[in-house]
Amino acid sequence: MQSVPSQAIRPLSLNASLSSSRLPFFSFSLPIFHKFKINPSIYNKSQKVPLFLTLRCCSSGSVTAKPSSEDRRNRDVQEPDEKVVALRRLFSKPGIGIDAYIIPSQDAHQSEFIAECYMRRAYISGFTGSAGTAVVTKDKAALWTDGRYFLQAEKQLSSSWILMRAGSLGVPTTSEWLNDVLSPGGRVGIDPFLFSHDAAKELKEAISKKNLELVYLYDLNPVDEIWKESRPKPPNNPIRVHDMKYAGLDVASKLSSLRAELVGTGASAIVISMLDEVAWLLNLRGSDVPHSPVMYAYLIVEVDGAKLFVDNSKVTKEVMDHLKNASVELRPYDSILSEIRRLAAQGAQLWLDTSSVNAAIVETYKSALDKYRSNLGSKGKIKNKRYDESNGLSEGPSGVYMRSPISLAKALKNPAELEGMQNCHLRDAAALAQFWCWLEEEIHNNVELTEVDVADKLLEFRAKKEGFLDTSFDTISGSGANGAIIHYRAEIGSCSVVDPNKLFLLDSGAQYIDGTTDITRTVHFGEPTAREKECFTRVLKGHIALDQAVFPENTPGFVLDAFARSSLWKIGLDYRHGTGHGVGAALNVHEGPQSISYRYGNTTPLQKGMIVSNEPGYYEDHAFGIRIENLLHVQEINTPNRYGGIEYLGFEKLTFFPIQVSPLVEGSARQWLWNNTRVIHKQ
Repeated sequence: MQSVPSQAIRPLSLNASLSSSRLPFFSFSLPIFHKFKINPSIYNKSQKVPLFLTLRCCSSGSVTAKPSSEDRRNRDVQEPDEKVVALRRLFSKPGIGIDAYIIPSQDAHQSEFIAECYMRRAYISGFTGSAGTAVVTKDKAALWTDGRYFLQAEKQLSSSWILMRAGSLGVPTTSEWLNDVLSPGGRVGIDPFLFSHDAAKELKEAISKKNLELVYLYDLNPVDEIWKESRPKPPNNPIRVHDMKYAGLDVASKLSSLRAELVGTGASAIVISMLDEVAWLLNLRGSDVPHSPVMYAYLIVEVDGAKLFVDNSKVTKEVMDHLKNASVELRPYDSILSEIRRLAAQGAQLWLDTSSVNAAIVETYKSALDKYRSNLGSKGKIKNKRYDESNGLSEGPSGVYMRSPISLAKALKNPAELEGMQNCHLRDAAALAQFWCWLEEEIHNNVELTEVDVADKLLEFRAKKEGFLDTSFDTISGSGANGAIIHYRAEIGSCSVVDPNKLFLLDSGAQYIDGTTDITRTVHFGEPTAREKECFTRVLKGHIALDQAVFPENTPGFVLDAFARSSLWKIGLDYRHGTGHGVGAALNVHEGPQSISYRYGNTTPLQKGMIVSNEPGYYEDHAFGIRIENLLHVQEINTPNRYGGIEYLGFEKLTFFPIQVSPLVEGSARQWLWNNTRVIHKQ
């Protein structure tokens, strides 16, 4: 499955900088945590990868975009006009006073998949894709999304919404659009919990060019105000301990390594807000978020202790004992800001990854630090001096603003995690073999099946396998033209019947207790057209080229992206998504910092132990879609030479299920498939 354009994921994340754009940390003090030797002041100055849509207008005049109603027919979704009108009524209320409001896709942890109660953008706009940003002014409503979701957005948005096709020529960014439609002095409201600090800072700077003011609404979220009683309750599911035989490393060892990093950077504590980082570090798993075995929580790790901010009702006795053994204290989830203020009041030097920690936390810390320095500075009591990016030296604690070291540590899988991934892929392949045999027989017997029927049946086969917990994302089951919608979701009542005379794309994955899977296959139950055969063959050639790649250590993923596209490029074709994303071990199906993508802002090198997807594709709107995906494990390759004395790396397949050959043009790709078919043992 293709991820949001780079990791897991940030507000206004239709650009090149989600978690997959995080910088790596190389040299290490203890085995599991790696870092660049980066001065914190240099880090802030080097953040050049934009957090917003970056395609600039080509003309000097204002930019207009066609309403979605001009591009879409046969709308079946409810018009959201009443919700938008109700939202606008709140703009002029005391304590709000705004001219526009931005609704991102994320929750307070910058998650890709979020609990239903936090799906504010979907509620207000009707667009259910995982990536997008809605902006409502007093007289306009616009939604930005990327190329994976253009067709879906066309279908789901009402005529009151303007669809902004991010990345298309002449389409403005959110800030450019706000600067164009609002008068100077206008106020743009956001919920600071839903924006990373970096995203909020960039937005503030961008709209200030037209004298617009960014307003943080700490105390209320306007969408929640109109959602009212119909808003789903927050998840309240029990947390479980992730067994050591799957985790491979105990919590005490992970915390010890992290604390060594704190000492090395001069920080007294680190604030961790990414849910998969919290789960990985504490060897815990949850079920608060669809498809991802995580729980809503913050974690603060200090040099001499740790505090987990979580709803106490989710904590079982087993989990309580597990945390106690690791000297982790419990605190209420909603008390995170008060703890940040308390630490700042003590002069704590907090490590904050401003690309992921929300603006509410960072601004609360900075404000509290200002008060601390103000109170003590005049008395000459500040002894802790740190360098600062403005003048080279400032008195007192100022915070350490660097990438989280946990992201890379989590990406480098240990032997137990790799074993779990291999084992779950084998069971998953057995379920897929049973499913595809069933589907082919049903199709050949002229049984009418909808795309939803097919997805449900696949879930049924998977659910019978040992250790199955959930799907790792909503299954993409697309027949014919629906396969061209990159993140299509079939729904009862509106989905298509699987047509044996058209290409059928199935992208699916599962969460098992020991690992996470993600696989895409495109098949044809009859005779593909010459065009379909050529496109399929070129996609597969690209898949093979990446699968067989050998490359020197320290090679970033974007260098390999062209391997997968080259065959398509030769006839002027391409696809609008990255080629590969990182995958967690019994965690998020999309993780960073690594990726394989044309977005060259992510310089993270591929390293031994990382897991990435290999999923080139091709899509003809309103006709068909093709994508072929396996998961790969980065490993050392024993080359006959080692030029420069460095290691060379390559891939080992984790995916066991074979690829259909009937859509192929005769040639070398068929021979590769024959040579690389994996044996699926009886499960």
